[in-house]
Amino acid sequence: MILPGQITGLVLAGGRGSRMGGVDKGLQPLAGRPLMVHALERLRGQQGGLIGTIAINANRQPDAYAAFGVPVWPDTLPDHPGPLAGFLTGLTHGTTPYLLTVPCDSPRFPADLAQRLAEAFRGGATDIAMPLVPGSDGQPHPQPVFCLMRTALREDLADFLAQGERKTRAWAGRHRLALVPFDRPQDDPQAFFNANTPEDLRMLDNA
Repeated sequence: MILPGQITGLVLAGGRGSRMGGVDKGLQPLAGRPLMVHALERLRGQQGGLIGTIAINANRQPDAYAAFGVPVWPDTLPDHPGPLAGFLTGLTHGTTPYLLTVPCDSPRFPADLAQRLAEAFRGGATDIAMPLVPGSDGQPHPQPVFCLMRTALREDLADFLAQGERKTRAWAGRHRLALVPFDRPQDDPQAFFNANTPEDLRMLDNA
């Protein structure tokens, strides 16, 4: 069972932002405020008080991110190797038993994300939990960048990345993985939408 304050919440903003034109995605505006501000507010407002520490994983413009008032942790690996590098950064710097990662470009993730993923750890038979969300095809799909994990997995992840592996689901599948359905009618249909392009941002702004 995960107790209040035992989770470090990490917003991932360490990517290249290629589909956003190479700009730093977390600093792009949505409803007049940077995407990062929306993500941080969602983490701070998580139900159950499970998140004790919040940080940002970013590799560019550290001063701009530091202005948001939380620690900024750059990747511990070079060359922007993807979300798993952000996971490893959080596992390396975090001091709580659990780490929750969320991307900076999904500003409307559920307010009960941490609480519902944490339920999967009751009984001690889970190492990693991630949401299972209906896709446009009507089928459920894992959302691996929204990931709650034990910080004890740090060395295992470091070894996985050292072998040149980069796929989040491949790493998660090596462990006791729980897929948690997020399909209740009251959930925001845009809760797990990724704003990867300027057009995506405009769509969210008008939603």
